[in-house]
Amino acid sequence: MILAAVLCFLGLIVGALAFAHFTFSERFNHTLAAGVLFLISMFLLLVAMAVYTGVTVNFLGRRFGDWRFSWSYILGWVAMLLTFFAGTFYLCAYRLGECRRMSGSR
Repeated sequence: MILAAVLCFLGLIVGALAFAHFTFSERFNHTLAAGVLFLISMFLLLVAMAVYTGVTVNFLGRRFGDWRFSWSYILGWVAMLLTFFAGTFYLCAYRLGECRRMSGSR
């Protein structure tokens, strides 16, 4: 979960640099990097939420009869979906930019 948060923060920074058209070199594309960072963050968040679900159900399901997940659990799954959409949209923006560059260079 901590790695997912760090990668999501780095994705925000790199995405902001892409929006500002700040480049280190011609070979490094900030839009693609932000999309990949968001998708890796989504995968790590998915693993963290799945492990938390499995451990909690095994631990609490056997010991207590009446228990529920809290609002933060639902917020974690919503964050996973939003991170997935952010990564997908960044990759779509990268693809759109590549298509515009290819058609404009003719």
